[in-house]
Amino acid sequence: MSAYEALAGVYDALTEDVGYERRADYLEKLFQKSRIPVHTVLDLACGTGGMTSVLTERGYELIGVDQSPDMLAAAQEKAAGLAGIPPVFICQSMPDLDLYGTVDAAICCLDSINYLTSPKDVQRTFQRLHLFIAPGGMLIFDILSPGRLQSLDGQVFLDEREDVYCVWRSSFEKRSGICSYWMDIFTRREDGCWSRAGEEHRQRAYAVDELRAWLLEAGFDRIRTYGDCRMSGPKEDAQRIYFSAIRDKG
Repeated sequence: MSAYEALAGVYDALTEDVGYERRADYLEKLFQKSRIPVHTVLDLACGTGGMTSVLTERGYELIGVDQSPDMLAAAQEKAAGLAGIPPVFICQSMPDLDLYGTVDAAICCLDSINYLTSPKDVQRTFQRLHLFIAPGGMLIFDILSPGRLQSLDGQVFLDEREDVYCVWRSSFEKRSGICSYWMDIFTRREDGCWSRAGEEHRQRAYAVDELRAWLLEAGFDRIRTYGDCRMSGPKEDAQRIYFSAIRDKG
């Protein structure tokens, strides 16, 4: 089974504590801090469209991009009937981003950059974002810190809802910086029986300095890092780190 095929149908149930409204508040604070007028927003790796929907209802014009058709189908369903301009959804991978025009800002939430396990794919993604963010526009993304990913080595997590039960195990390879997750997802069917599906997901640890260097190479400047939903810099033991950057006007 391909990644996200089983997860797409239960993702929202398993991520009820993400806090999209709170994170959207934080994104808007960063928009305002930059003093850049933001109307059109790219939600890269939008998943089931949680953030896409929140920002749409706040008056932004959204483009949601994700490489999983199953996740996009859930996002499209969620977006039906939203107040505001209906978002546009496109099925693409991050390194192959190809839009029909530019946006004022791009966001990439919930450590999606970590899912690019090839440094070349991260560099290519930054280059594509530079192409489709308007000159002077803004990029915001967050990562799980190397320390956080390393701490997941050997961990087993259980997540239970009324009709969903998920068990996932993680393993971190220090040499490669890859954290692998093996997920067993159980869902209750209408007849009361349970179905089981398995998926594997992988993330790579990236240092702040190398991401900053790749952003500079791609043509971004005014690069800032922050703690999780904080307006101050990340602490040494930060688990999630936010980046903001401005696309040069050249």
